[in-house]
Amino acid sequence: MADVMFTNVRIFDGGGEAPFTGDVLVQGNRIARVVKTGYGQHAAPVMGAQLIDGAGAFLMPGMVEAHTHFSWNDQPSLDAIQRMPPEEHILWCAEVAKRYLDMGWTSCVGAAAAKPRLDVVIRNAINDGTIVGPRYLAASQEITVPGGLGDTTQPHLPQPEFAFGAVVSGAEEMRRCVRMFAKYGVDSLKINLSGESITGMPSEMSQFTEEEVTVCVQEAKAWGKRVAAHARSTWSIKQCVKQGIEVIYHASFTDEEALDLLEEHKFEHFIAPGLAWLINTCHHASEWGLTPEVTRRMGYHRELEAAVESMRAMRKRGIRILPGGDYGFAWTPHGTNAKDLEYFVKYVGMSTMEALLSATAWGGPMMRMGKVLGYVREGYLADLLLVDGDPLADITVLQAKARILAVMKDGEFHRAPPVRRSHMTRWAA
Repeated sequence: MADVMFTNVRIFDGGGEAPFTGDVLVQGNRIARVVKTGYGQHAAPVMGAQLIDGAGAFLMPGMVEAHTHFSWNDQPSLDAIQRMPPEEHILWCAEVAKRYLDMGWTSCVGAAAAKPRLDVVIRNAINDGTIVGPRYLAASQEITVPGGLGDTTQPHLPQPEFAFGAVVSGAEEMRRCVRMFAKYGVDSLKINLSGESITGMPSEMSQFTEEEVTVCVQEAKAWGKRVAAHARSTWSIKQCVKQGIEVIYHASFTDEEALDLLEEHKFEHFIAPGLAWLINTCHHASEWGLTPEVTRRMGYHRELEAAVESMRAMRKRGIRILPGGDYGFAWTPHGTNAKDLEYFVKYVGMSTMEALLSATAWGGPMMRMGKVLGYVREGYLADLLLVDGDPLADITVLQAKARILAVMKDGEFHRAPPVRRSHMTRWAA
């Protein structure tokens, strides 16, 4: 692993301040030195280091995706995702993992797998170098109830292999399910505390008993596992806070009590709302039969309005909102994840600075690597992006692969920067 010296770059270090011109030295897999420089000034060269003249490009931390489904296969239904044969499915996951890294997502938090061990196998393969991908936390299947979100078995085909989720009924079945996923080696358990209107169970409906939720959380924590919840309904959000469920996906329908609870415990929870799912389901899914008229009848337009209002309220209360939009459906394809940052600015009222922080500095704690990930600072892991353009001026530049000039993970280039034709202040196309 060669040392790398970035010079003449505009550094966004993740601390919330304006970028500054400087040089960054990477030694091994860590950032060894960050030096502010003035016009025409550079830090002293380092013997043997590869020199990357950034020509004024934007250097920032690698991004963290908080709601990732590698095994969602860009199809229009849960059945179409789950019915993919396992051999092809694992190859799909490997390809998608590379796609995320290509687009600058150097860390991802698994939010559920379509088959019991897909996430675990992909995480392990990334870690041992078998495949290329971001840092990854592996999730279980979605835990659900008979007839709930994720139970797609038919009466004449009752085999559990035909279910999108892991179906349980009662506290002891829940205990066994959690223990089984712990045996498989997941990092987190995913539980569907509320419905999802596209499946026929309204988003505001909640499906588990409080006893079942309690057993899930207690058993997961006994095995040292995190719990994440699909929680659109107000009751499910409150259960997340009450039960200590750290990761809350969606959180669309809130009341003052729910917001007060979240604010009181705001350093104990992460919110990944999945706005891309709501926005694109409402407005960009007609090709798959989900016209605005259909999705309005399903209740998604009303939910989008509620979710935006909830996220705006959470932002004002300092509750952490992170990117992750349920990508991997036909109308939210993998690789378009940076749309979340645009949506945060457009719908939630975040500044571009806040949106960029949500994908970088706030991601370190989400990955449980808060002291070493998410900043361009000495001693931090060298997960870095070199960008042609200024995301603080135009957050959409992060949606274009061509504008992400280089991707470094753990001190090594996944995508090395292009060679410039001359000593100019921008990169050659």
